[in-house]
Amino acid sequence: MFASFSLDSPGVGEVSRRDFVRCCSLAAAAVGLGPLAAEDFVQAAERGQKPSVIWLQFQECTGCTESLLRTSHPGVDELILDLISLDYHETLFAAAGHQAEAALKSAMEAHSGKYVCIVEGAIPTKENGIYCMIGGRTALEIVNDVASKAGAVIAIGSCASWGGIPSADPNPTGASPVHEVFTGKPVVNIPGCPANPYNLLGTVLQYATYGTLPELDEENRPKFAYGRTVHEHCPRRAHFDAGRFAEKFGDEGHRQGYCLYKLGCKGPATHANCSVQHFGEVVDAWPIGLGHPCFGCTEQKIGFRMPMHATVEIYRPTPPDTYPPINAKQGTISPVATAVGGAIVGALVGGGYVASKKLSSTPDEQPPSKNAGV
Repeated sequence: MFASFSLDSPGVGEVSRRDFVRCCSLAAAAVGLGPLAAEDFVQAAERGQKPSVIWLQFQECTGCTESLLRTSHPGVDELILDLISLDYHETLFAAAGHQAEAALKSAMEAHSGKYVCIVEGAIPTKENGIYCMIGGRTALEIVNDVASKAGAVIAIGSCASWGGIPSADPNPTGASPVHEVFTGKPVVNIPGCPANPYNLLGTVLQYATYGTLPELDEENRPKFAYGRTVHEHCPRRAHFDAGRFAEKFGDEGHRQGYCLYKLGCKGPATHANCSVQHFGEVVDAWPIGLGHPCFGCTEQKIGFRMPMHATVEIYRPTPPDTYPPINAKQGTISPVATAVGGAIVGALVGGGYVASKKLSSTPDEQPPSKNAGV
């Protein structure tokens, strides 16, 4: 059922080595490892250094898995299965029921302490986690069991990273992110709704090849993907700097591609690479590219927490340091300033009146000069 790559001419279900190396090169560049890392990825795959991956799914929409399956040039769904051994994934499994549970147990025993545990979806915690049960066990039991024996734990998507939609108020199931439920080891967060599959690919490739994880930020997100805000590389950024904003959806500014900040764009406070790594390799396949403000799904305190059309504070690590505000500050005039202004205006009016009288008088009416008759 899974594809493979061939060093010779590819056959049915195989990927050419050229395409394989190309994908590895893109992944190496994305993770910031440099061009030589691509060859390291290929050699690791050829030597059979493929880590076992166990992919768990809980409170989620399967969007992250679906996004992974819809990449191309060449398909990540094919190549990632050549770089890793995907030993458990409920959505992609042909097996079900007892067979699937047996595969999970077997993979955990055979690769204890070495496999990668990827979690998709939030973990319900209320009522002892009864709102999500698989094979007679709650999500709480499963994630703590599987993650505790893993070499690395990755939370993919906003639901697994922050709680996402399931945790939105009033959160009846007590949906929680993985890092709050499992504290045995650091959890790498790859948020997004859905997460960009190349962010996951770059992380897994580095771990598979070097046994290390990418540099992480304070939210445990890979810096190569979440080190900058969407705003910094937004195609509408020039309009923001010039003070050109769309006032409402469908107006002239909106059609001209003006900045969407006034419509609630969260890009200035959202750390993600959506603006430079579009989805499915389709140009403009991301919210702002389609004319909608950034929702802030990669941020724990923004996505599914703030009203959709509310504006955020500007987070700006790069110039320019100032920008045209969408609401100019209104000042007030003090009584003293009014009095001084009135005196100045009165003096100007009086002076103007005297000058006009002098200019309008005839020569006979002019007073005699002091030097007259000299």
